[in-house]
Amino acid sequence: MDRYPPIAEHGLVGDLQTAALVSSKGVVDWFAAPRFDSPSVFAALLDHDGGGYMRLAPEHPEAICKQLYYPDTAVLVTRFMSPDGVGEVLDFMPPDQTRTATDRHTLIRAVRAVRGTVEFTLACRPRFDYGRAEHRLDLDENSGLFRAPGIDAHLQTTFPLERDGQDVRGTVTLSAGEVGGAVFTVCASGGEAPPPPTVDGLIAQVRDTSLFWRQWLRQSRYRGRWPELVHRSVITLKLLTYAPTGALVAAATMGLPEQVGGERNWDYRFTWVRDGALSVRAMLDLGFVEEATAFVHWLVARLREREGKEDEPLQTMYRIDGNPDLPEQTLEHFEGYRGSFPVRVGNGAADQLQLDIYGEAVYALSQGRELMHQATYEGWRALTRAMDWFADAWDRPDEGIWETRGGRQDFTYSRVMSWVAFDHGLTLAEQFRKPADLERWRRARDAVFEQVMERGWSEKEGAFVQHYGGDVLDASLLLMPRVGFIAPEDPAWLSTLDAMDRKLVSDSLVYRYDPAASPDGLRGSEGTFSLCTFLYVDALARAGRLEQARYTFEKMRTYANHVGLFAEEVGPSGEQLGNFPQAFTHLSLIMAATTLDEALDAEDER
Repeated sequence: MDRYPPIAEHGLVGDLQTAALVSSKGVVDWFAAPRFDSPSVFAALLDHDGGGYMRLAPEHPEAICKQLYYPDTAVLVTRFMSPDGVGEVLDFMPPDQTRTATDRHTLIRAVRAVRGTVEFTLACRPRFDYGRAEHRLDLDENSGLFRAPGIDAHLQTTFPLERDGQDVRGTVTLSAGEVGGAVFTVCASGGEAPPPPTVDGLIAQVRDTSLFWRQWLRQSRYRGRWPELVHRSVITLKLLTYAPTGALVAAATMGLPEQVGGERNWDYRFTWVRDGALSVRAMLDLGFVEEATAFVHWLVARLREREGKEDEPLQTMYRIDGNPDLPEQTLEHFEGYRGSFPVRVGNGAADQLQLDIYGEAVYALSQGRELMHQATYEGWRALTRAMDWFADAWDRPDEGIWETRGGRQDFTYSRVMSWVAFDHGLTLAEQFRKPADLERWRRARDAVFEQVMERGWSEKEGAFVQHYGGDVLDASLLLMPRVGFIAPEDPAWLSTLDAMDRKLVSDSLVYRYDPAASPDGLRGSEGTFSLCTFLYVDALARAGRLEQARYTFEKMRTYANHVGLFAEEVGPSGEQLGNFPQAFTHLSLIMAATTLDEALDAEDER
């Protein structure tokens, strides 16, 4: 077992309430339960010795490992090929289709021999509460019960188990065509044990889970040039969505580094207003109205619960159930991925001021008639009250989209999205004949626009820049033409795009900004931001630079991992860095693909 496999050497499985990472060597080295943001049960990816893991794989020293998804599903297949035979592990979590929050979650690991004879070895070593809680094992021949404070974990297999201290191990030898498996179920303490697995039952669960995903994906109306890549991205977004509330988490993991050995290690298992709001457009573009609507309802609920309060109507991020409390702590006992310390749980950026979220929130609400037809009067009233408040509160320095910890600035992107809040709010009110203080919003919109044009432009760089009074470029501004702030072929925008080409683009990959030129309060460097590269593709396509846009997109495809997943960043040697998989990356991939498809289709027609 590798001490720390590459971040990209994983596939994702989940049941729409939590998720697990499975390495290409058959190791579950990340799993939190009962929710995405719960304490971990397996976290060897953050501490090999103390984090816990579940390995199910052949021991043959010459085995070659390959990993793939069943097409159009979230059933992960890890194949092991050796001189003795070929075996497979099928990992999946049956989705809970009731959309009711539950404390019971099941990870199924079915094994089968495809050719020859294969001996699989199981090692199950859970470590509860981020490795801080002791557990006790009760063991029978084919089942083990791990008891920890407040949580039980049942391991049931089709083959015998034996004790390894307070952990378990076992082996099973299968000939071609034979099937076995292990079922790992977490629940609240004292919860009823699940029924023992059978071969027929495992086969039926594989079939039923595959059918769920294929039927869900049939809603997609994507008919463009990259169906496998786009559909894998939308399945990933679905896997990262907490079904009981419709909230999208930024990533399935915490603590994975933006620079190996560095301190940029954050907990991303929460819902950012920004990420979720931009996912609405991506989901609608593909025809997934239900998922887009669910997030909008979650967003409106956040606005409504702050009505009558004098402080900010929204904060940057929340827990998946809408809880605003995300205190940031350091897990001092975890060494971190390949020594990347500190390992943080919770996220202090929840308390930052990031004014762009108001624009992204209104942008989400304005993305389709399907959404507004379901909007209630109370929801609209909550929005207008927030907008009226924001009309007097937009002109402030903030921490910005990148959550810098180097002090507040007048960030240009924050002002651009403030303009979006008022402009799209006006469009909503007028198009759907909703009551609103139109003149007040119009005055604010125009004031923001004039301020950005006068103060957000650098004559030195010939470009819109990161913040007023500076000359640093910022890739977040690649969204300016998409949100309608500036025409995609406006000379000022084309000049900005050229400046970004010179300063932020490296072999088609895009840095979000230069930390050396604009200190962000953190030590170390980071890789290129995959989100920004896809936004670059979108901007190039809108500007009519189709050959460059398509080549950049095709090159970016080569950085996907073996099953089509992306982390947050790409490092100097092409390695994936940061939390994994990253929702923002996958939703921007969808945005880039649909924009590029439309532009290429239009070019073909011409």
